[in-house]
Amino acid sequence: MTRLEAILDSRLVWAREAATAAGKITLEFFQSSDLKVDRKSDASPVTEADRAAELLIRARIESAFPHDGWVGEEFGIREGTSGYRWIIDPIDGTKSFVSGVPLYATLIGLEYEGDAVLGVIYLPALDEMVFARKGAGAWHTRGSAPPERTQVSNIDRIEDGLLVTTQMDLFAQRGARSAFDALADRAWVMRTWGDAYGYFLVATGRAAAMVDPVMNLWDAAAILPVIEEAGGKFTDWKGRATIHGGEGVASNGAIHDQTLAVLNSTELR
Repeated sequence: MTRLEAILDSRLVWAREAATAAGKITLEFFQSSDLKVDRKSDASPVTEADRAAELLIRARIESAFPHDGWVGEEFGIREGTSGYRWIIDPIDGTKSFVSGVPLYATLIGLEYEGDAVLGVIYLPALDEMVFARKGAGAWHTRGSAPPERTQVSNIDRIEDGLLVTTQMDLFAQRGARSAFDALADRAWVMRTWGDAYGYFLVATGRAAAMVDPVMNLWDAAAILPVIEEAGGKFTDWKGRATIHGGEGVASNGAIHDQTLAVLNSTELR
């Protein structure tokens, strides 16, 4: 094991603990009748649970890794000097959270010198987690059970697979509703089990692909290493493996080119 791999392993342990602690905070507010919901400048919802969870993760970073940078959905950017940058989404799927639906996640990703090297996806209400660091595989836990290696499905045709997305209207907003319709027509079944939960399904072999027409950095950072280490692919709609593309396609790899072909033959941009 190289020195970098050892460092990443220790940081992955830390990230799993931080995601779990932050996720537990969200459960204190989940399905609460007096949950306060505010609107951000883009009209998306934000709650006291989002803020409390991100503040906890940020405080832990500052204590454990004072020279690291971080980016959080709710509290912006802090530049670091170590080459490491944490990317945090305290509640991915806030609309689900606000609606009392348990398919939301706490996401922690890590970049090292610009490369996405580590990811944790924690589903607090389901108490499930998938996590990975580059070169060490992807792992799945349920409750207190020990981690088990996880991998993507072996489906090799869109027509045989479950495809998921977050919101149908987001395709229309970028002039790509025809892309959604074409995918839905091709897929065995298409569902809107979206946000990080959809990527969780891909990483654990339950869905063949997940497509998002709009994606922020903090939505994608934890996803790419998890999907790749589970044996799949995560790219933008042009096939570039990046967390900075503003969109996302995750698949088991076998149907990735098929999915991109549908998107790029029907999209209107």
